[in-house]
Amino acid sequence: MNKVRLEIVGLSYSQTQSGAYALVLGESEGTRRLPIIIGGFEAQAIAIELEKMTPSRPLTHDLFKTFFETFEIEITEILIYKLVEGIFYAKLICTDGTKEVEIDARTSDAIALAVRFNCPIYAYEFILKSAGVVLDDLMSKSESPLSLSEEEVESPSAETGYKAKSTEELKNLLNSAIADEQYELASKIRDELNNRKVS
Repeated sequence: MNKVRLEIVGLSYSQTQSGAYALVLGESEGTRRLPIIIGGFEAQAIAIELEKMTPSRPLTHDLFKTFFETFEIEITEILIYKLVEGIFYAKLICTDGTKEVEIDARTSDAIALAVRFNCPIYAYEFILKSAGVVLDDLMSKSESPLSLSEEEVESPSAETGYKAKSTEELKNLLNSAIADEQYELASKIRDELNNRKVS
């Protein structure tokens, strides 16, 4: 299966889920973005390493890094290999120099370790096709044909409202959400469009 290399392009507070964060991964050589909702602890662990901050005591992911290095185990890559009902599955590809082992991990934990080991992050092409959103650099906020009000973005009934919209309206809303960098919202609209393709 084809693998696509990803980079961390954004980490922001979730507008719709209290205490959650939106981690946005982007293609190294492309315009697709992969938004992933993660918990506050994992977001903090990623942000601390990205900002090169040093906590007074080691965080769990720092402890794992020390453990791996003590026993001369290296994480060579992170692979996001499965997507089931909106949940991403990842694994750590590790080696001790003689054998390679794959370890299952939550995607947020895997990425927190990836930034510590400075190792590449990959996802299979089919995951980006089904869950990725395309960033259209040509569309600006002012050009977007449809936009959502604050109430629509934050309303729990917004998702059910998507079912009443035409496919063309949803595509316009998707473009608008991407232009506004509302990747979490874009992923929900994308899911509705994907459901229509299946049915």
